[in-house]
Amino acid sequence: MTSIGILGTGRVGSGLARALAAAGHQITLGHRQPPQETPADETGAVPQPRHADQRTTAATTGIVINATPGDTALERLSALRTELAGKILIDVSNATRHTPDGLPSDLCYPGSSLAERLQRALPATRVVKTLNTMLFPVMTAPAELSTPPTGYLSGDDADAKTITAGLLGDLGWKPEWIEDLGDITTARATEALVLLVPHVLRRHGFRPFAVSLAR
Repeated sequence: MTSIGILGTGRVGSGLARALAAAGHQITLGHRQPPQETPADETGAVPQPRHADQRTTAATTGIVINATPGDTALERLSALRTELAGKILIDVSNATRHTPDGLPSDLCYPGSSLAERLQRALPATRVVKTLNTMLFPVMTAPAELSTPPTGYLSGDDADAKTITAGLLGDLGWKPEWIEDLGDITTARATEALVLLVPHVLRRHGFRPFAVSLAR
C-alpha cells in the first residue's frame, strides 16, 4: 500500500482517487480550502480517501499527483516546494488557454511544457509526466477502449518512472501499453497533443479516446 496525495478534486482527481483506493492505496484528496471530513463508506467495500487542504496533502503523503488545472499549476505547486521535496510528483495536467466553449486552444508554454517548468521550480522533487494524452475516463479504464491506448512517461529519474508505471498497472494499464519517452523535456511533445482534443470532440462528441502509438 502506497500513501498517495492527489491535488485537485475535479473529475480527474476524484476518478484517480477512487481507482487507486480500490487498488489498495491510501489516498488523500487535496482541496484548495480546508474541507470537512467526508464520512466513511459504511459498506467498507473500498477504503475511502481522506480529505485535507493541498499543503497538508503534499506534506503527509509519499507520492503526489497533480490533477489541478494546468494553467495555474505552476504557481500553485511552486508554493509547495518544501512539502514536495524528496517526493515523486506525477503530473497529469495540461497547461492550455481555452476557447469560449471551454476547450483547449493554445499552450501556455510553447517551446517548453508544464512538466519542465515544474521540474525547474521543484529541483528536489522527481517529476513524471503521464496520462495527459487522453480523456479522463481512459486514465482509470484503459481496457474499455476498442484499441489499446498508450500511456507515455516523461521524467529525469528512472526509478520514479518505474514506480509511476507500477501505479498505472494498478489502474489497468498493461506494460506493453506504457511508453517511456525519456527525460522531462519529452513532455513538451505529449503536452502538445492536447491540441488535437477540441477537434476530435467537436466532430465526435464526448467519447473516450487516447492518442496512441500503433505498431
